[in-house]
Formats: sequence, structure tokens, C-alpha cells
Amino acid sequence: MDQLVTQIAIMFPDFERWFSAGFIVFARLLGFIRFAPIFNRKEIAGLVKLALAFLLTLMLTPILKPAAPPGDISPLLLLLLNFAAGAIIGYIAQLLILAIEAGGDMINTQMGLSSAMVMDPTTNSQTSILSRLITLLGLCIFIELGGFYWMFNALIRSFEIFPIYAVSIPLEKIINIDYLVTTTSNVLYMGLQIASPVLLATLGQDIILGVISKTAPQVNVFQLSFLFKPVFGAAIMIWILPMLINVISEFFISFSKIY
Repeated sequence: MDQLVTQIAIMFPDFERWFSAGFIVFARLLGFIRFAPIFNRKEIAGLVKLALAFLLTLMLTPILKPAAPPGDISPLLLLLLNFAAGAIIGYIAQLLILAIEAGGDMINTQMGLSSAMVMDPTTNSQTSILSRLITLLGLCIFIELGGFYWMFNALIRSFEIFPIYAVSIPLEKIINIDYLVTTTSNVLYMGLQIASPVLLATLGQDIILGVISKTAPQVNVFQLSFLFKPVFGAAIMIWILPMLINVISEFFISFSKIY
């Protein structure tokens, strides 16, 4: 095996330089794919993710035109730093999807469907049905608006800001701290904005049922609420769906230049 590598190095003088850089680029791509939306879903097989990372490595490494690897830096340190840099970029994009998921959780709780929970293989935790539905809707909108282009554009720019052989991650250059604070704080704000029609409608329904319970005590309002809330909430969701798509689209577009 050593002789084969030596012969390849003789035939292709840049092979060793590109081979070393390819491992580091592959580590950054793995960190990105592990945390970025769409790619981090467990429905996508691990072999598919590895194959995608490998193909992207083959395409990006020649474009980067890497220099010879420094001999005084540990290769393990370079792999860990590049994995962390890719994970940071992917996680920031994932924050946008988490804001949409928060709105689904609020709607699900208000409609009284908290007991209908399913296992989310992506996060390995229990999640609500409406939360998964709205999250998948958000992912479809994210893809349709060009979310893949935004993420890969940020990934390619990261190689300019944080070279593969750098030993410190310049966080102030990789990400816009002001946008990051806004994104994390908007998880609750965006969730309320998505869930507000259902929250207000069910609040009005609770007020009406409260009045009925006072005027007609013989009516079992508690049992009626279990029937009315899901049906009324589903009707409101169908009614506001076009507006909901516009709200989610505007939210994604407002953060399209976060990187």
C-alpha cells in the first residue's frame, strides 16, 4: 500500500497535497451535513450522506487550490476545528427551522393534541403531529426559496474566511453575531406569529364555553371542549394556510443573508 501511494505521488506531484487537504475538507462537510436542515434528517441514509460529502470534497478540493499541509500542526486538531466550523454553519441554518417548529408546538398544545405525540428520529425525542407537519411544510418552502443555495454559498465562503489549515475559528467573521442573536430570539416570536390565529380563535372559544357553563351549568363544557378545540383549530389552520405560507416565506427571505 505504501508503495502504491509513493508511485501515485511520483506520477501526480500534487496528489499528497490534495489528499491531505481533502481529508480536512471532508471533515468540514461532515459537520455541516450533520447539523444543516434537510441533511440532518434521519430519513436520509448515512451512506447517502457520506457519499454526498465525498462527492462535494472531490469538487471543492481542486477549487480551493490548497497549499502543502503545515508540519507543526496536529492533523487531529485541524479535523476537529473544521468539523466545528461546518457544524456552526449548519446549526445556524437549523435555527430557522426550529422557529417554525416552535409555532407547531404552540398550535398543537392549544388544540388539545398534546397527547398525540410521535417519535422524531432526527432529534430522538417526542414531538407533536402538527409540529412535524408544519416543520415539513417549512422545509419544503425552504427548498423552494433556494435554501440549499444559501447554505452552500455560506459553506464555500467559510473556506475564504477560515482556511482549512487555520488553528482558530474567527466567529466574528464566520457569522454575524447580531443576526445570530436575532435568530435565536425569533424562535419564540416566530412561533407566536405562526400560532397566533389559532391561539386567538381557541381563546375566543374558551370564553364562549365559559359563558355557557355559567348560564347553563347542566351542560358539560369540559367534554365539549375536547370535541370543539381540535375541529375548530383544524378549520382555522385550513383557512390561514395561504397566509401561513407567506409568513414563513418572508421569514426565510429576511434571513437569507445571515452569513
